[in-house]
Amino acid sequence: MNPTSANVDLPLWQPGPERTERANLSRFVRHVRESTGNEDIRRYAPLYDFSVRHPEKFWPLVWEFCGIRASGEHEPVLVDAGRMPGARWFPNVRLNFAQNLLRFNDERPALVFRNEWGHARELSYAQLHAEVARIAHALKTAGVGPGDRVAGFMPNIPETVIAMLAATSLGAIWSSCSPDFGVKGVVDRFGQIEPKVLVAADAYPYGGKRHDCLAKLREVLAAIPSIERCLVVPYSGEPLSLDGLRGAVSWNAPEEPADAAIDFAPVPFDHPLYIMYSSGTTGVPKCIVHGAGGTLLQHLKELVLHADLKREDRIFYYTTCGWMMWNWLVSSLSVGAAVVLYDGSPTHPDGNALWNLADEVGISVFGTSAKWIDATAKMGVKPRETHKLPDLKTILSTGSPLAPESFDYVYRDVKERVLLSSISGGTDIISCFALGNPLLPVYRGELQCRGLGMKVEILDEAGQPVRGQPGELACLAPFPSMPVAFWNDPDGEKYRAAYFSKVPGVWCHGDRAELTAHDGIIIYGRSDATLNPGGVRIGTAEIYRQVEQLPEVLESVAVGQRWQGDERIVLFVRLARDARLDDALRAKIKAQIRDNTTPRHVPALIEQVPDIPRTISGKISELAVRAVIHGEEVKNTDALANPEALSHFSNRY
Repeated sequence: MNPTSANVDLPLWQPGPERTERANLSRFVRHVRESTGNEDIRRYAPLYDFSVRHPEKFWPLVWEFCGIRASGEHEPVLVDAGRMPGARWFPNVRLNFAQNLLRFNDERPALVFRNEWGHARELSYAQLHAEVARIAHALKTAGVGPGDRVAGFMPNIPETVIAMLAATSLGAIWSSCSPDFGVKGVVDRFGQIEPKVLVAADAYPYGGKRHDCLAKLREVLAAIPSIERCLVVPYSGEPLSLDGLRGAVSWNAPEEPADAAIDFAPVPFDHPLYIMYSSGTTGVPKCIVHGAGGTLLQHLKELVLHADLKREDRIFYYTTCGWMMWNWLVSSLSVGAAVVLYDGSPTHPDGNALWNLADEVGISVFGTSAKWIDATAKMGVKPRETHKLPDLKTILSTGSPLAPESFDYVYRDVKERVLLSSISGGTDIISCFALGNPLLPVYRGELQCRGLGMKVEILDEAGQPVRGQPGELACLAPFPSMPVAFWNDPDGEKYRAAYFSKVPGVWCHGDRAELTAHDGIIIYGRSDATLNPGGVRIGTAEIYRQVEQLPEVLESVAVGQRWQGDERIVLFVRLARDARLDDALRAKIKAQIRDNTTPRHVPALIEQVPDIPRTISGKISELAVRAVIHGEEVKNTDALANPEALSHFSNRY
């Protein structure tokens, strides 16, 4: 069924009896009920309530249900539960992240790879295990051990997964960024964490072109003296020249170890696993350190319970190695599912590239960005008419709010019987606050539920929880995947300032959101980019949802401009090829916004631009645009995928 916006209280999708019965979450509900003796836990709502009221009972049950491999005692589960930040989880447990992802060692597919060049590869779990053993041996020979950093300047290919698993098997810390970063962007990140080993590729494909990496790699190696060894993957298939690359050897050079067994190093629960980075558009990126146990436990909860991932599934997410969704996707190996990797443009040679992939390899859980869904809709892509998609059961979307019209598009033009899960979290927590749910209906424009174990509330200006109105998305209690630290932040000052400065003791995430009557979530955009004309707070996504319904508008960015002692809204639009921004189109845009929101949402000024700046992970950089129109410096343009787009904006408005 495809209700229109007039039928917002009707679900777009509901689980049938068979899917409900087979869902991992249904089995988990029974597991919790039987383990606790609480007969009231029969649906998601009481399970969620139990998970946030009794975290000391809930998280060990997730641990047990998902079969995490570790040693030591669970008790105590949580120390200093009243401190946020400062609470510690499972202090007596030791585990190894890579060991949990490599718990399977058989002939079933682990990695299924395709790229824009037409390359196709498949690695079984046994083959993956053998390759990780080889690279782990090479890293150990290079002196890598617990706490050392191994960095990847890599495309989304199997070697990236192998290198991460090899590094973390030794207790080392993995950090990666995609090869489309400029040299300064790479050095701003890896230069702070001083890796001992760098893994890189010689080139990568995107948009029908071959992009060389070796020239940038030479500059990176020259700028980061801590790098002692560089493993270069001959990905392009062309002869590999390592001239001028300090400490470089071919990925293929390390020999098989005499013993193919991997010696997994056990580490504490909060031992650093990943270093992620803030976008860096307002300065040098913050280095966010995530722990091994918290990342594993949180990812398994989300993958097994919320995404309903099973061993027979093939899971895909269109992502680069600089976005946390890559880390999230790779954790699917711990379930024994087949992880599908794609490297290249998602719209080359046309908007069907990823749907072709889904049909070819049998993807059952398909992940992408909200922007890609909107773009393919505007391209007229209709997979329901052109593809079979027999295995597709779930579509995941994140990166920015998924517009209500995109919900309509998916159920109308992609597949009717599919669970569309819009999810939201971030690099800061390497996971999600709001998620999908195989037991709950899908409502237009809403994220289905708050994640289990995440005490999420929406706070008003006074810091009080509210429902049915926009406010600040916050988490009121500790959760396992909170960062263990920021790098080079010994007293935790930067960490506390990033999340706890608005409300002491409460994680304020920086999203403007609303808790709905269905107990779902609506995300309105970043609260730090919230518009405030005349003192009325407006989320930018509220404007985008209206403007981008118009066929003439491909995408837009709205910012607040200081104006005559107040603030006015300025809207920039990127138009379709044959469209022109004249008075008629300006009037049409304003009417669309006014008729579907409020007069306060209508921009004072509308201007056309040929491109809009985006971060490497594809998010529109409202803060960069706002800085330019105020004549301020954008401090780190290397954090942008297309910094040249800033030249289209100025302080002349």
